[in-house]
Amino acid sequence: MLLRQDRYRAHTPPYLLYGLLGASLLLNLYMVTERVRRAEDPEAVVAELSAEPAEGAPSLQELAAEAETVSTTEARGGSGEWQVLSGEVRRSLAQTFQDELERGSQAMTAVYGRLFMWDVNLRRDIRAGDGVRVLWRPDGEGIDVEAAWLDSAKAGKTLKIYRYKAPGDRYPSYWYADGTEVPLRLVGGPLDEYEQITALYRDGRKDHEGMDFKADVGTEVIAPKAGTVTRVNWKPSGNGTCLELRYADGTLAKFLHLSELSVEAGQHVKAGYVIAKTGNTGRSTAPHLHYQLNRGGRSIDPLEYHGTLRRQLDEAAMAAFRKEVDRIDRLLGIEVPEG
Repeated sequence: MLLRQDRYRAHTPPYLLYGLLGASLLLNLYMVTERVRRAEDPEAVVAELSAEPAEGAPSLQELAAEAETVSTTEARGGSGEWQVLSGEVRRSLAQTFQDELERGSQAMTAVYGRLFMWDVNLRRDIRAGDGVRVLWRPDGEGIDVEAAWLDSAKAGKTLKIYRYKAPGDRYPSYWYADGTEVPLRLVGGPLDEYEQITALYRDGRKDHEGMDFKADVGTEVIAPKAGTVTRVNWKPSGNGTCLELRYADGTLAKFLHLSELSVEAGQHVKAGYVIAKTGNTGRSTAPHLHYQLNRGGRSIDPLEYHGTLRRQLDEAAMAAFRKEVDRIDRLLGIEVPEG
């Protein structure tokens, strides 16, 4: 842009220049504020999934993981009755949900993406014409999903996910129709019981260096490996009540947002020892455990460090699970033979 030279006076303050510099400063402040707002507002991130995917853009499940605490205010106030969402993917998955739902589309995008993130890259693998079907209801506190299907042209099959509480489990989990659990589990992880893994290592959130486990406040946290407690309660404004454990191989394990500690700095603990209880302290918007691993000044992926497993329902549990699948299929409008 050219400045008019006839308005410039050499011996008077350059008001126009000051104005432009001031406007530039305000714009920069706005952009910084907006980035902070977006980091604290998962809905803003999820809403962007309705845009046309850019080449090399992060996957849907990466962005949906940012919506661990996405507000579901839109979906509240419903009757609580089960509803069936059934549609065909068009411009994007988020746009499809937006077209099919009058309210709650952002929350639905986040929940659906979190369910399928283990096996499908919904930004890269999904195609126009793929089918989605969800059995859900607004429960007054959020989106309650009983089942989710994806009819995938790329996979050449329909992936069917059902919620089911296995015998002996504290929380329901999600399972494929063949009785295979959908989410991976850490081998020797810090929690024996948790409701759901809501975030993975570097899954799209900048500087998110660990895994998040959704669990009720007061759930016992155990030492995955033998080690020594190196420090407790550092940076409490962000970490909340927290502790750091050094494993024998030198790996530093960090446990954040706890409600209480059962150990102190300098204490040596054996694998399986209860070291704390989960909470909702520090910079946390919902009860969960943040589990982070560092080695040599860098973070490492807990999935790779621990290894993973997938549970399979045994024959006795499968009989009850099949009955539950039949019940859910009927709610989905699928004809199921009696008996």
